[in-house]
Formats: sequence, C-alpha cells, structure tokens
Amino acid sequence: MNKIAKFPGQPIFSQLLSLINPTIVSKQARKHKTDHYYKKFKTKDHLVTMLYGVYHKCSSLREVITGMQVCNSKLNHLGLTYSPRRSTFSEANAKRSSEVFEGIYNDIYKQYSPDLSDSHIKKKIDSKLYIVDSTTIKLFKEVLKNAGRNPADGKRKGGIKVHTMIKAKEDVPCLIKMTAAAKHDAPFVKNLNLPKGSIIVFDKAYNDYKQYKLWDEQGIYWVTRIKKNAVYEVISDNEVNAYQKSKGIKSDQNIILGHTSHKQVTRVEARLIRYYDEEKDCEYLYITNSKKLAAFTIVQIYQKRWQIETLFKRIKQNFPLDNFLGDNENAIRIQIWSVLIADLLIKVIQSKLKRKWSFSNLSSMIRIHLMSYVGLFKFLNNPEGLVLPNSPIQNKGSTLF
Repeated sequence: MNKIAKFPGQPIFSQLLSLINPTIVSKQARKHKTDHYYKKFKTKDHLVTMLYGVYHKCSSLREVITGMQVCNSKLNHLGLTYSPRRSTFSEANAKRSSEVFEGIYNDIYKQYSPDLSDSHIKKKIDSKLYIVDSTTIKLFKEVLKNAGRNPADGKRKGGIKVHTMIKAKEDVPCLIKMTAAAKHDAPFVKNLNLPKGSIIVFDKAYNDYKQYKLWDEQGIYWVTRIKKNAVYEVISDNEVNAYQKSKGIKSDQNIILGHTSHKQVTRVEARLIRYYDEEKDCEYLYITNSKKLAAFTIVQIYQKRWQIETLFKRIKQNFPLDNFLGDNENAIRIQIWSVLIADLLIKVIQSKLKRKWSFSNLSSMIRIHLMSYVGLFKFLNNPEGLVLPNSPIQNKGSTLF
C-alpha cells in the first residue's frame, strides 16, 4: 500500500472511530454489564469489529475476521491488540446484549444532533416536524415470526420490524424500536415524547383514536391518511378558495371520527381534506387535528413522509442487511444497531464537509479507503489534490498535507 506524503498516522477507519467518545462505550458497557466474563473481547472491541464488517459490507464472519487479520499491523490504530477468532466473535454476537449497541447509538445521536440539523431549513413547520414509519427486514421464520398470511408456496420468511422516528431537519433516526414483523405498528407511537407544538406525520398503519385524542390534549398536531373503512360524521364544510382549488384541494370538512352508536369507541374531532393529484390521476383523503394550517399545507406535510422512505432505502442500499453475521435474534439486532451507528457517523462526516458529497458516493469512498493512511476531511474536501510520494507534481504545491 502506498502511503501519502505527510500522512496523518491513522487510517480512515481510526479517524471515523475517533468521532465516538470512548466514555460513551465504557458508560454503556458498565450500565448493561456487557464486559463481565470477557477477558479480552470487550464491548469496545466488539463495536470496532462490527463496524469494520459493516463498512466493508462483509457477508460472513469469515470475511470480517480474515479482513482484519490482513490488516493486523494496523489494528493498534483501532484500539485493538489482536484480531478476534471467529468463535469468539460469534459467541459475543449471540450472548452480548444488543441493548449496549442501542445505548451507544442513542448517546452518539445526542452528541451530534445539533450538528445534523439542516441550517437551510427556514420554514417553522419543517423545524418541528417528526416523521414516523417502519421497515421490515426479512429473516428466516425460525428467528422471528413475520406478519400476514402464509403464502401458497409455503415459502414464508420471518422478519424484524424497525419502527423509526426522524426529525425532518436531521434525516437520521432519533427514536428506534425493534419488534417481530408480526407485531402491529400502532403501539410504537405510545413511546413518543414530543414537545408541545410538534407536528407528527405517519401512515394509516398507526391508526389509534385514543392516541389522537391524547395528542390533542398535549398540544401536538398530527397528519395522516384516513382508512377506507373509517366511520366519521361530517359536522361542517370549510371554505376552499381559488388558490387551494388550483392546487388540487377538492374539499375541506370538519368531522368527528368514530361510530356515533358505539359509546365505548373514542371519538375524535378532525379535519378531512380531499386532494386530487392530477399527475397520478388519483384522489387522496387526509385527516388532521390542525385547524389553522391551510389545506394544501397539510397535503405538503404528508408528502414529506417520503423522507423516511428515502432513509430506509439509503440504509439498505449502502449497508449489509441481507446477509447477517448470526442466526439468532440478538446477533441480528446487534448488526442492525451497528449499521445505524455506521450510517450516523457518515452523516456526521457529511455535515462537516465543505465539499458536497452524495451519501452513496461518500459511503463508497470510505469503504474503499477504510484502512488507508489518508487525512479524512482533507481528502474528502479535495480528493483531486491527493498526491503520492515522489510524484512529479509534488513540488508544485499540490500535496494535501
């Protein structure tokens, strides 16, 4: 491997790991007692090994361990004194609680959350908008039960459902809960602790009238689509001006959700907005408890829900979530949390760079040069200025370092 003139002395992977405050890992290890009975392969070593596998898109334990063995001379830069054996790594994935990785992710998120906010967001709505959704990662049915009916061919897979909430201004998960795919989505919203004045947007899977009413009492606004079988009573019509009509708003009504003949059913006051999408030639029905926002603004808020779908797509495309390094639930949860940590660290890097990088290109560059001795930020801000030792242009002032 060629080293760069005036190299920083640390591979890129080591510079990535330096973004994680060591006290975060040690604190979570003490909290969850995950270093008990481990003489050598501590929580920190486990985290580094998992992140190595994630960034290199390793599909097996063998790929992770042999890859680290090849880089054996550089392991001291990563804070490792040795390359773990496959049996040690496998046992840790099965027995070390995945909760310690969850805690590490949450602490890293809290540390860098202010840096992740998009300074270009000027709209007050975007700055207080939260988006909720879930994605299912398919697994063998012996690991976790999947949702839905058995297919005719009998080839049914299990799955783990990752329930996620993001702040629209940050584009990284601020709250995550994992359940078997068979679990319903709605209970997830009971874990939310939103500040007064927040706006939360979600799809029909999170339908819960009691939760809607609780949010009303807490001063939290919600936006979603109405279910086809929903029962409601129209109370009055709101005026739709010419501008709103030109944007596709067909009607704006005040309604009460819930069956009038069922006393035990929670009834909720809401607005029902009919919107016609000319491009898709389709009509959509949205409901919200906001009485002040314009009807088309409600439509735009719901359309921002696509941001979380883009997040799921980004993670699945750039990190290994189709091949797992273990066949048990704990190992799978550890890998998912490690992927989320890896994603968060790259988003932190992206937020600090002066040069514009797409996430996929940035992820690829880091993967290719993970163990190279290159100054991470200098390289990413000016990759064309990279000059190798003894290069004929080195004396022309083009070196990075």
